[in-house]
Amino acid sequence: MGLCDDVRRHCAELAGRAESVTIDTAAFASIQPGPPPVLDPACHYVEGDPADVAAYLLVLDSINFGSGWFPTIRRRAGCSGYTTIAWALADRFRAEGPYTNAELRTIGVPQLADVLGQPADHELIALYAQALRGLGRYLGDRTPLSLVASSGGSAERLAETLAAGMPMFADRGFYKRAQILAADLALAGVAEFDDLDRLTIFADNLVPHVLRCDGVLRYDGRLAARIDAGVPLPVGQDEREIRACAVHACELLAASLGVPARVLDNWLWNRGQEPRYKSVPRHRCRCVFY
Repeated sequence: MGLCDDVRRHCAELAGRAESVTIDTAAFASIQPGPPPVLDPACHYVEGDPADVAAYLLVLDSINFGSGWFPTIRRRAGCSGYTTIAWALADRFRAEGPYTNAELRTIGVPQLADVLGQPADHELIALYAQALRGLGRYLGDRTPLSLVASSGGSAERLAETLAAGMPMFADRGFYKRAQILAADLALAGVAEFDDLDRLTIFADNLVPHVLRCDGVLRYDGRLAARIDAGVPLPVGQDEREIRACAVHACELLAASLGVPARVLDNWLWNRGQEPRYKSVPRHRCRCVFY
């Protein structure tokens, strides 16, 4: 039983006893296939040599959180919070190349704020800098590609390694960012994994939002009212029920569609970029896991 089975078991158990969120399997018919998963080559740095692209993706997924703060950051025109950060980081790699491990270990808030185009006093940038310093310490003398190679071609083992080695990846019960790195590396063509389809969805706040808008997830009146009013959720039961029910619903839905959960995740995430989903408030929670 590895990390991915642990996520599936945890989410199925939590969904089964959830008090505020339910799954409506009758609404599965509203979910249609989307285009094949891809990393947008404009806002992601995917054109460099494999070592540099792997470094970019490891750095990006080390700070691939903050959705609870995204309404408060400076966004690029027409971009989501995630795309704003990914694109700014890509531009830095294009202009200056990858960070060395020593640079990561000493990266400061003002320096990173300048790269990301954000105010230096923003709480999220301080957390991003903390995450990158932790990454530099964790890598030590290793390169990102050698870290990937240590997984022996297993996406699950790479996720387990990250979750065990860095506290900000230890999203117990979900492991969103620990899993998504392997998927991103594969999409960029810089790593191959024999067990990529074992990954679950990457439980954040957008995929559950799409499922809610399409009727697959239903929130009780109290929770729905809080989210619709734009009131952030604290870390705890409500937001964990939302994420767990999304994971479990997607396991059932992926099986019915005959696709891996990671592919379904991409379909739903891209669907969430449409105006009809963006016009409705989604849950926000300020944490370092998504």
